[in-house]
Amino acid sequence: MCIVNKMERYQVLASLLLLVFLLSACKQKAKDGYTDTYTSGVISIAADESFEPIVQEEIDVFEGLYPLAGIVPRYVSEVEAINLLLKDSLRLAIATRRLTPQELESFHSRKFYPREIKIATDGLALITNLANPDTLISVKAIRDVLTGKVTRWNEIYPSSRLGDIQLVFDNKNSSTVRFAIDSICQGQELAGNVSALKTNREVIDFVTKNPGAMGVVGVNWLSDRNDSTGLSFNKEVRLMSVSTSVEPTPENSYQPYQAYLFYGKYPLSRSIYVLLNDPRNALPWGFASFMTSDRGQRIILKSGLVPATQPVRIVHVRDE
Repeated sequence: MCIVNKMERYQVLASLLLLVFLLSACKQKAKDGYTDTYTSGVISIAADESFEPIVQEEIDVFEGLYPLAGIVPRYVSEVEAINLLLKDSLRLAIATRRLTPQELESFHSRKFYPREIKIATDGLALITNLANPDTLISVKAIRDVLTGKVTRWNEIYPSSRLGDIQLVFDNKNSSTVRFAIDSICQGQELAGNVSALKTNREVIDFVTKNPGAMGVVGVNWLSDRNDSTGLSFNKEVRLMSVSTSVEPTPENSYQPYQAYLFYGKYPLSRSIYVLLNDPRNALPWGFASFMTSDRGQRIILKSGLVPATQPVRIVHVRDE
């Protein structure tokens, strides 16, 4: 009889502890307004528009694996994506840079400690119209075009019959423009005749219709998803080979193939980061973890970029 009473007391005590735990959890959810878990719920994320094809595929596969999870993407400029994260409007952003010391201080002052996770290496592609026969260009020549020192095609290629260079970007606040200013122009401002459209797709369409155009887009917009080797690009435009040498040749110039991104030979490469501010370790963490998993990294590999957290097998192909 005594043993039964003890067991009943333990059961009652266990039930009370469980009830207290559930009530505490409910209060916590009500307090921070979030109810998502590691693999369920609905959240918004922001991503630089340059990475829309990759991010959307990651979302589609993740939601297929976890039917109770919903990821609502906002494809915006890099500036807007990071601003949304800073304002606590969302808990995950995808960008091509780490947070600045000032941005980290803003988070720390509110007792938040965000994480920065590299998920891939990307390349910026220079594209021209199919009517343009010139395919080699130096980083110096690109800098001269961006800063307005060179405005006509025959200043780079004396035999060119094309007129003015019509240089177009995706968005004035995009990661592409920031990379051009910081990494190519070494801090110099872009020339006034450089145009910014709205999306990478608009840049590609503009270049296909204008023989004198040069566009700058993320390479994942050009990758042929049906080619498992990753050696094919969009046939609507011509992809230029870029050299760090002042005198570009076929031997010292490279296109943004995965092997050249992996070995660091392609000059216009950059990293992609997940910026995560999710102290609850809920759905933003679940999605970020998926992107760094084997399956998530294989999506990145298929897109033509270099995965950050998985081994890469480089195959050398020789022409017989």
